[in-house]
Amino acid sequence: METMTQTPVYAENCPTRQILDRIADKWTTLLIGILSTRPALRFSELRRSVEGISQKMLTQTLRDLERDGLVTRTVFAAVPPRVDYALTPLGQTLCEPLQALHSWATEHMAAIRDAQERFDAGTDRAPRNGAA
Repeated sequence: METMTQTPVYAENCPTRQILDRIADKWTTLLIGILSTRPALRFSELRRSVEGISQKMLTQTLRDLERDGLVTRTVFAAVPPRVDYALTPLGQTLCEPLQALHSWATEHMAAIRDAQERFDAGTDRAPRNGAA
């Protein structure tokens, strides 16, 4: 089994790195999480569900996820036009790893906040000796 230091993921043009860049994006993780809760959601429902995301960023992230085969976009001939977004079977395979990250973040949130407060107060920093 290869270790992480033996894989080319650290190379700038590695396809694996490009995939990791996509799924590590905060908007991607939030959208996958929301889409995992329902069979399909409309654009406006997604926008209301993910606070802070702009219309432009939501559009771009959904297009990227569609391009990567993680989300489907279904247009219904209706007045007004209706567009639904849903996870593909491939997109659904991300739910478990992202749930594990969510659980980890929730479990360690207090410890991380404590570390941030100590760092910000200057009580948890070693002298840098001029190093950045």
